[in-house]
Amino acid sequence: MDQQGRFRRAALELGIPDEEISAFTRHLRLSIWLSGGAEGARAAGQFGGLPRLPVGMAWPTAGASLLPFIFSVDCAALPRVDGFDLPADGSLLFFLDHEEDHLAGASGERGYARVVYVPAGTKTEVAEKPTNGGIVGEQYDVEATLGVELPDWFETDEDEDEDDLSPFQQQLAGDLERDLPHLDELCALAYDLWPPHEGLASACIGGYADGEVIRSIAEQTLAGREKAGEIVIPVAKWYSHVEREQHRLASEWVSLARFSLADEFYYGSFVIRHDDLAAGRLDKAFSVTEFSE
Repeated sequence: MDQQGRFRRAALELGIPDEEISAFTRHLRLSIWLSGGAEGARAAGQFGGLPRLPVGMAWPTAGASLLPFIFSVDCAALPRVDGFDLPADGSLLFFLDHEEDHLAGASGERGYARVVYVPAGTKTEVAEKPTNGGIVGEQYDVEATLGVELPDWFETDEDEDEDDLSPFQQQLAGDLERDLPHLDELCALAYDLWPPHEGLASACIGGYADGEVIRSIAEQTLAGREKAGEIVIPVAKWYSHVEREQHRLASEWVSLARFSLADEFYYGSFVIRHDDLAAGRLDKAFSVTEFSE
C-alpha cells in the first residue's frame, strides 16, 4: 500500500498545502508493532522457543556461550513500509545476551548480539534445544500492525519557556513554525490514520532509533573525528555540536528492532543505517542494551 499517498490525499482534503504536506512526510515514519497474535491471525513471527536455522548452521555464540534467541520475523508476512527497506521475503532472527551486551556497551564491544538473515528457499531446521535451557524463553506467535512515529523535536511543551531551550532547539522550533503552520493538524491526521498501538507489544520494527542510542553514536562520531584531527571542538561548544550531529544522524539511522527483556528490566535496541539496510548489509546492524531500573 502507498502509505504516503494515502496520507497526502487525506491531508489535501483538509485543505493543507501540498508543499507543507511534503515537508511533513519527510519526517513521518511508520513502524511495525509485533504483539501476541489473535486466534486465526496470520503469524508474522515467533518469540522465544527454538529458532529455525539453515541446515548445518550452528547456534550463534559469543565466545563459547550461546546467544539467547529473542525472536524471528517472516519478512513476507510483514506490511511493507515506504522508505524502510527490509528484505521482501526470508526471515530475520535476533539473538542477544542482554546482560553481557549492557556491560560491554561502555567499552564499545559488540560481540553479544547477532542478526541472522535466512533467505527465502533456504532449507532450515529447528535448532536442537541447548543443555542450558535458561536461554530458551516461552514460545508464542506474534502478528504485525502498523503504527506511526514522528521525531522527538516535533513535540512541543507549551509550558516550557523559550529561554529554557538551547539555541539549536530554538532554531528547530522556529523552522517548524515557519515550514509547518498546520503541524498539529498533520500530527492528528497521522495518528488518526495509524492509531497508537493498544496493549503491550512484544517488539517494534522500524521507525526512529532510540534518542539515547543516536546521541551515543553522535558523541562517538565527533570524538572519532577529533581524534583523527578532522575537527576541534571547544569544551564549551561540545553539547551544541552533539545536538546538531544527533539531529543529522537521526535521518541516517533507523531502528531495526526495539523490545523489552527479562521482565522489562532491560531494553534492547538494534539499529542500522538506511543505506546498509537497503543494500542488505544486515551484519552492519548493532545493538545497545539499556537497563531500565
